[in-house]
Amino acid sequence: MRALALTLVFAALAIPALAQPATPKGTLADIGFLVGDWTSGTGKVADTGDTDRGGSKITVEADGAALLRQDHTEIFDAHGKATGAFHQIMLIYPEGGTLHADYSDGEGHVIHYVRAEVVAGRSVVFTAPAQAAAPGFRLTYTLIAKNQLGVLFGLLPPGGAPFHEIASGSLHKAN
Repeated sequence: MRALALTLVFAALAIPALAQPATPKGTLADIGFLVGDWTSGTGKVADTGDTDRGGSKITVEADGAALLRQDHTEIFDAHGKATGAFHQIMLIYPEGGTLHADYSDGEGHVIHYVRAEVVAGRSVVFTAPAQAAAPGFRLTYTLIAKNQLGVLFGLLPPGGAPFHEIASGSLHKAN
């Protein structure tokens, strides 16, 4: 009976330690400002004139070795009528001296960001460079205020043509 009581005491002491949220490690700490539950105001879809809104949850995973972004986005036409919605995920992790990210959405799009420019605690620009026959992409997060992120996503056409904005907007921290 005494052994059972000691086991229960140790288990009770261990549970709070297990429940502690992980914190980003290494270079991920520099972009820890991304972590949280975020909601968007109305963003713009540059190519179509549509608008979008949704939410993004960014969590610390793998004991601080990765961040996971999970989104839901709804698209609206110029008259405010819903035209579609999709889910997205993006895993952010350090590799080879830089941050990488792998993006996937419910429409079958996949983007492998192979480098990131980071201003610690302020911004991160993920880049998937253009290839000879395929466009690249750039995704930028900028901390505008303590609870507000600016987001800019765009295309890097092959052949060195200028950046082409696809979507932009802002996120507001919900927690």
